[in-house]
Amino acid sequence: MIDILFSGLIHGSAYALVAVGMSLIFGVTNVANFAQGSIVAVGIMVSWWLGSALGWGIVPTLLAVVLVTAVLGFIMNFAVISPLEGRKPIAALLATIGIGQILDNGLQIIFGPQTRPFPKLLPTYNLQLFGVRFGTSDIVMVVLAIVSMLGLWAFLKFGKSGQAIRATSQDPEAARQMGIPVKSIRNLAFVIGSILAGISGVFIGLFNGNINPMNGGSIGMTAFVAATIGGLGSIPGAVAGGLVLGLVEAVGISWLGDGAHDLITFGALLIILIVKPQGLFGAKNDVKNEPLAGTFLGGGRPITLPWWANVGLAALLLASPFFLSDYLSGIGTQVAIYAIAAVGLTLISGSAGQTILGMAGPLAVGSYASALLTTRLHWPFLAALLLAGIIAAIAASILTFPVWKLSGHYVAIATIGVGAVMVAIIRLWEPLTKGSLGIQGIPFPNIFGISLYTPQMMYLLDAVLLVLTLIVVTRIRSSHLGKVFEGVGSDQDASEVLGVHTGAYKALAYALASFFAGIAGSLLAHQYTYIDPTIFNANMSVLILTIIVLGGMNSPLGAVLGSLVLIGAPELLRFASDTRVLLYGVLLVLIILFRPQGLFARKG
Repeated sequence: MIDILFSGLIHGSAYALVAVGMSLIFGVTNVANFAQGSIVAVGIMVSWWLGSALGWGIVPTLLAVVLVTAVLGFIMNFAVISPLEGRKPIAALLATIGIGQILDNGLQIIFGPQTRPFPKLLPTYNLQLFGVRFGTSDIVMVVLAIVSMLGLWAFLKFGKSGQAIRATSQDPEAARQMGIPVKSIRNLAFVIGSILAGISGVFIGLFNGNINPMNGGSIGMTAFVAATIGGLGSIPGAVAGGLVLGLVEAVGISWLGDGAHDLITFGALLIILIVKPQGLFGAKNDVKNEPLAGTFLGGGRPITLPWWANVGLAALLLASPFFLSDYLSGIGTQVAIYAIAAVGLTLISGSAGQTILGMAGPLAVGSYASALLTTRLHWPFLAALLLAGIIAAIAASILTFPVWKLSGHYVAIATIGVGAVMVAIIRLWEPLTKGSLGIQGIPFPNIFGISLYTPQMMYLLDAVLLVLTLIVVTRIRSSHLGKVFEGVGSDQDASEVLGVHTGAYKALAYALASFFAGIAGSLLAHQYTYIDPTIFNANMSVLILTIIVLGGMNSPLGAVLGSLVLIGAPELLRFASDTRVLLYGVLLVLIILFRPQGLFARKG
């Protein structure tokens, strides 16, 4: 047990370093920085290269990592985050997601995606105490974490710039009036946060022994959970959250196995959000004004086409399978499946104004539900398809039911946890889902005795369902219910004054979005004929969200256009297969900076 607790302490120290940086940035800028894990990966890979290729020691390597990550932190804020000041903070959050995609994919391009051994910059198993073997690197990691956190505390309390950071965190406008250079202070917060993430990356590499460019993603997300548990914006809370989460993970994994990591981590996130949403050390505040409340970036208005144009586009879509090759039809199925999920998402993230960051979860539930219904119970495809959507909506509604009393970033963060918990349950429920092995032999769709086994047939089915989805979502948006959704998204406080139960309507919009995600998941399963939990990762959630950001968060037709651009164009042109995620990230950042209303929408 001692070795388990020691491992938890080491991991918790790394989480704490990253979480402290996240909380510092959040406290000063009100930005939830989802690129922090990618900065960790930069620290890992830069230190690997310096130690392996150049043979540098620990001290010059640390100094180089500090320099590289400091520059990245400054560029991130100066070039992307700072220009978004004055817009809704959801813009900056999505921009950090795009930056993270750029960094992660850039590291893979530069260093290669393979796993490799980390250089022995410090001894790793040269000490023993109470039967536990550990290394000088572990001791240095813990000591450095303590020194860094104490140093940051002293800097914030006694340093002139640190006091300016605290003043900016409490009231940016008052800080400006007092002569504090708020922009410079925000740059400094990003620099410090990035340095802490880079330093933690060096020691994570030493502790893990084997690394690859994608290691930072899970570390960053876990550290974000730690910061949320401690209280976003609270430095002591980030330290406590990191250490607590590291110990809970170590004990939980020792009992339940590695597959339980996400369930433990994101289950803890959901519990803390329900019980104490401001975190263990966070100050109570008015959650009605949280940074992810409201519609996206000033609310673009969807472009409305005349009825004959809509009919013509639908006819063109339905006719296209009869003229396309197998290859192009295969691309069309992917475009249509993601478009179905994205069109549904416009109801909650567009109309109702609540950002959703975990749509891969409902899509996974729908996929597995349809696969199990057809392979084990031998249900007909259409019945399985419909029930898959219903099951996804019910599962998502049950898991998010307690969090709709909250608002803003609390709900958005909770949806990350919901998505991850759904996939974790699928992975752990081996008697039913076969766990990590996945489900094979999923049949092609069979409708009225006709097996849709060709790409053209699959594409035609998906196109029909996409048209039906557009019709249903458009009718919902034009109905009284849709007007209520729009009212909630436009002004939640005013809606509540009028007696509208905003949480209930957001929950309903989320259930509808999850239903369509479940439909998309069913189609995905029957097209692939094999599924496993790794398909439904965070990148899928980000991709679906990016699709509606590109097309226009409030535009169903824009979601189709976004899917065509993000899914269809790279496949169709066969370019940049190794840099696709990087291009997604670049496109997301550019859209947020220069065309926030999306491609198929007008400025509000």
